[in-house]
Amino acid sequence: QVLFVESGGGWVQPGGSLRLSCEASGFTISSVAMSWYRQAPGKERELVARISMFGNTDYADSVKGRFTISRNSARNTVYLQMDSVKTEDTAVYYCNAVQPSTSGYQPKFSSSWGQGTQVTVSS
Repeated sequence: QVLFVESGGGWVQPGGSLRLSCEASGFTISSVAMSWYRQAPGKERELVARISMFGNTDYADSVKGRFTISRNSARNTVYLQMDSVKTEDTAVYYCNAVQPSTSGYQPKFSSSWGQGTQVTVSS
């Protein structure tokens, strides 16, 4: 059974930092590409960061230069370091494995989303 448990969210002031964690089970994260997604109120879920099985990373333009995705294969855990956060980063953050699709990347385990972790950026 595939499970994702996200943690590390909370309230932070603009310009501050947070580190999110996602512990995965039921598969090995180093054998797939992993991503962080976020969903803001009234908006669709969007992919913000991806790490390939080879360790290559890429980011949505909105977070490039501020967020860093990484993983610890021994702990089967993926991280998202969020620096210089902005109010528009407020959202629930989720992780999932991803696979290529005709429109970019899609969740590999679309029926196994975790509960997410809420990030609120405000002064």
